[in-house]
Amino acid sequence: MNSFAALLAEVRSCSICAAYLPHGVRPVLQIHPQARILIVSQAPGRKAHESGIPFDDASGDRLREWMGVTREIFYDPRQIAILPMGLCFPGTGKSGHLPPRPECAPAWHDQLIGHLRHIEVTLVIGQYAQAYHMKNGQSSLTETVRSWQSHWPRIIPLPHPIPRNNIWLSRNPWFEEELIPMLRRLVSEALET
Repeated sequence: MNSFAALLAEVRSCSICAAYLPHGVRPVLQIHPQARILIVSQAPGRKAHESGIPFDDASGDRLREWMGVTREIFYDPRQIAILPMGLCFPGTGKSGHLPPRPECAPAWHDQLIGHLRHIEVTLVIGQYAQAYHMKNGQSSLTETVRSWQSHWPRIIPLPHPIPRNNIWLSRNPWFEEELIPMLRRLVSEALET
């Protein structure tokens, strides 16, 4: 645990992207070696940056609903680890949040994930996380998520739960009809073990 604590302290004091972060450095993650579920996401939004709590917004409400978990369970790092591709809020561009900083995941993901020896399920949220962690050659987020059964039950690709994706959800009703009930069952089973 001492090596993990030292690594986490180093991550929390990271400033490799400082020159590119208009709102400053504030790594936002939740991680503990005993976690059984890993959520790999894009990057914290403005609200998460301000509070220091991952998914502390409407996207978090939707993600917890998809998973069928309470806030109490979701924010228990011994049960659920949350590791964004970019640990700090990248800022906002013309069409929403900027992409995660590319320096972050190569610097920290392998080291942090190496300490997560009890993970049973990994939720891979959004195209940046899927491209980095799945490397499965799918040409679009929709195709990657639609192929969820080929990764089941260890890795589950998901779209970002941000409200701006309501159009995607309405165009892909199979997601909430087929995948979400299976996801809830899988999450429940992982948390019971």
